[in-house]
Amino acid sequence: MQLLCCVGTGLYAQSAGQQLPAKRYTISGYMRDSLSTESLIGATLYNRSDMLGTSSNQYGFYSLTLPEGWVDLVYSYVGYATQVRSFMLDRDVVIDVDMVGSLTLEEVVVTARKSDRIQDRTQMSALNVPIAQVKAAPALLGEVDVLKVLQLMPGIQSGGEGSSGLYVRGGGPDQNLILLDGVPVYNASHLFGFFSVFNADAINSIELLKGGFPARHGGRISSVIDINMKEGNMQQFHGEGSIGIVASRLTIEGPILKDRSSFIVSARRTYVDLLARPFIAAANSESSQEVVPGYYFYDLNAKINHRISANDRIYLSAYMGNDKFYVETEDKDEDYYTTHSKSDVGLTWGNITAAFRWNHVFTNQLFGNTTLTYSRYRMNIYMKEWVKNSYENTEQYIGLDYLSGIEDWSGRVAFDYLPSPNHYIRFGGSFTYHTFNPGSIGVTAENIPIDFGGAKTRTQEYSLYVEDDLRLSDRLKVNAGLRWSAFGVRGELYHALQPRLAARYLLTDDLSAKAAYSRMAQYVHLLTNSNLGMPTDLWVPTTDLLRPQRSDQVTAGFAYNFLSEYELSLEGYYKTMDNVLEYKEGTSVFDVHSQWEDKVLQGEGRSYGVELFAQKKTGTFTGWIGYTLSWSDRQFDALNHGKRFSYKYDRRHDVSVVLMKKFGKKVEASATWVFGTGNSATVPVSVFHTVDPIYPTTEFGSGQISVTEYSERNAYRMAPYHRLDLSVSLIKKKRLYERRWIFGVFNAYNRRNPYFVNIVKESNYIPEDFFSIIMPPGYLSEQVRYRYWQVSLFPIIPSVSYQFKF
Repeated sequence: MQLLCCVGTGLYAQSAGQQLPAKRYTISGYMRDSLSTESLIGATLYNRSDMLGTSSNQYGFYSLTLPEGWVDLVYSYVGYATQVRSFMLDRDVVIDVDMVGSLTLEEVVVTARKSDRIQDRTQMSALNVPIAQVKAAPALLGEVDVLKVLQLMPGIQSGGEGSSGLYVRGGGPDQNLILLDGVPVYNASHLFGFFSVFNADAINSIELLKGGFPARHGGRISSVIDINMKEGNMQQFHGEGSIGIVASRLTIEGPILKDRSSFIVSARRTYVDLLARPFIAAANSESSQEVVPGYYFYDLNAKINHRISANDRIYLSAYMGNDKFYVETEDKDEDYYTTHSKSDVGLTWGNITAAFRWNHVFTNQLFGNTTLTYSRYRMNIYMKEWVKNSYENTEQYIGLDYLSGIEDWSGRVAFDYLPSPNHYIRFGGSFTYHTFNPGSIGVTAENIPIDFGGAKTRTQEYSLYVEDDLRLSDRLKVNAGLRWSAFGVRGELYHALQPRLAARYLLTDDLSAKAAYSRMAQYVHLLTNSNLGMPTDLWVPTTDLLRPQRSDQVTAGFAYNFLSEYELSLEGYYKTMDNVLEYKEGTSVFDVHSQWEDKVLQGEGRSYGVELFAQKKTGTFTGWIGYTLSWSDRQFDALNHGKRFSYKYDRRHDVSVVLMKKFGKKVEASATWVFGTGNSATVPVSVFHTVDPIYPTTEFGSGQISVTEYSERNAYRMAPYHRLDLSVSLIKKKRLYERRWIFGVFNAYNRRNPYFVNIVKESNYIPEDFFSIIMPPGYLSEQVRYRYWQVSLFPIIPSVSYQFKF
């Protein structure tokens, strides 16, 4: 009895001296727009008492585990009114939050809250552009372009005047992973690179990562551009559209079953070919042949989503787009004794993507997503001819097709696990089956098809990843992860471990220091030798002869938030790239007598620089200023005598200023100004004449040939590039709809920016303002003069478009 009393007293003393840990409960749910029911990606939530918080994932799901007790939860998102929920937390609860957009409120001030400020995030080198800013920015010919707006960000350059191509931190166009609803898009350009394939009316969010990559991202070595389509309004039907100089577009969305399922369909098409047909017919009226040239492109986006239950949701989305350039010719006259011919010559290229996704909430702390995707890019250069002989009653068909492309089937699983506010764990894996067609020719004659050229290559790509966003203290957060990827081709298996590490330390409440390291591996490559994003560029795989590309990037910098609505970041980076590809000198993409692997070289790349970015996302006056100071070069043993040379898009200075202002509810204005150091170029420096070694003598005398000597690779620079664009929107709300007239000016002060430089031969006097070269006479008695002739593409271009929304 005494023993039992002693034990009981001891246990009581221990429990009295130690406080039992508080029970913990989880708050979870979805954050979405109150009107459209669109998921809000990256919306934030924190508890006022201890400042512990989290953010919503790509599907709007959030989870926060807190100790038992009274909580004051603050929900916030840029452009939306903040909501506060206060209650006693004594059990697990599910709270779906419908955020009210600031545009739907008469008076509201939306400010950045503590948990969504730039200095609080572990992630660096990330750009999130509100879709409203994308639509408000001035656009070439009034055609809103997502990728052109991204070009206005620091560290990102365009491929040339008007091009929608992206060159991120010294990387090439193939080093960008462009995702539409999680599906790779292999050619993101229309009209030979002047417009992107993304219809802004169908897009919900855009995020670009150019460094500090978390482990869940991989497959390319320079950037990830994650574009998510709208889900469709579950409450009511809505539509919007535009009629412009180049194209028109229309978007319709609405519920299938209210609060359960919805759809969205968005389409866009150019109509230059249709408008030009009457003029072409008039021009052909006096000719014996009818010649009809034309060009058009179109896009079609569609998406359906259905909420099966509180824990299950499915999405089905698709995209289809195509460009066609053609020349059709047909004889007008036909009689009994003549032949009648018809031909069709052209170029087509386009993408098809599809995705099926299933979201499942396993527990209030574990969220899972399963995705099945399909992606296809195809290019075809074709020639078709029909010849009918009326006298002999015969008809002959001849066809020629040059085909190239890539096709993917893929499956992925991804999980988000949030056991506490101090951990955000992500893990998952993927498998992709690639089919590459790097170029083949098909000929049909006498109704007999013949195929020759490059054979298709089938490969498999695998990946696994795990990462954790750790909160080590009130000031220090770390994101640590590891990614493993592998690529099987022709009996070879390449694999790579890719460590990722990022850290954020709060120096003050408004200022943080950040640093990150990431290793990336890439198994698919783009062969290109043009300035544009041409459809003739070839996607090819890593093989037993060509090794995967790899990059290592170190980034460090500071993030500062001031006056609650201004963000400022300063970042420095150093990136190395191994096994980058380049065409050999003198090779042709259409040479079918040799394999594409014999046409390319592999070498090294390097890029480093400093980026400054200041941004304001909320209020009636928004915009950003970006500046980049950078260096980028390449080295190939078989090019430029093995010496390093400047990358074609190495630009020392890049400046962009984007300003947007709302004048009440009826007028909006925007302006952009850009400046960039001229692109690098290889130019001829001299021409001399010498004896032809094959035909040293002819009946007219000694045989001679001209030999051109070029500078070192990319040793010269074009003139600097700068341009001012302006736009004004006149808005009027009607009873049933809203309309906008948008007036814009591209290149407002008519700057003649260099597109490329041509070499012109002249025998007369050359003005002093041109750079001229006096050629040595050699075997000729006369001197020959050459000059560089700058070709500019776009002068000042006004535009007007009409937009409507209902």
